[in-house]
Amino acid sequence: PTTPPHVLTWGGVVGMLEVIASDFLRLEAETKSAEEAAKAEYEGFMHESDVNKAEHNRDLVHTTQKKEDMETSVLDKKKDLKGAEKELEAALEYYDKLKPSCVTADVSYEDRVARRKAEIESLQEALRILNGKDIA
Repeated sequence: PTTPPHVLTWGGVVGMLEVIASDFLRLEAETKSAEEAAKAEYEGFMHESDVNKAEHNRDLVHTTQKKEDMETSVLDKKKDLKGAEKELEAALEYYDKLKPSCVTADVSYEDRVARRKAEIESLQEALRILNGKDIA
């Protein structure tokens, strides 16, 4: 700041030096205060940044582990699927082999019922004989 003309006339050089000294002390105090505030703001920002960085690193580690677990799970599921598909294919082939012997189209339903009834009667008779109830 420039020194007002009346200071130069009242105090001369000594007055001017006193004004300069007081301006310097005021400027020094303002600068120190501003530097301390900036330092506190910087330290707070750095602390917050360190906390955020640590949280992001934890999240990254957790996410990476989760991704690896999911990839392993997918591979296991694919292996299981391939195994199940092979088992299904084998079962279907076996079913196709058994189908003609189990399902005969030339025998009517009534004939199958009659055969089954006769089979059940003969099994019941065998059971009576084994139990000793129908020994003749």
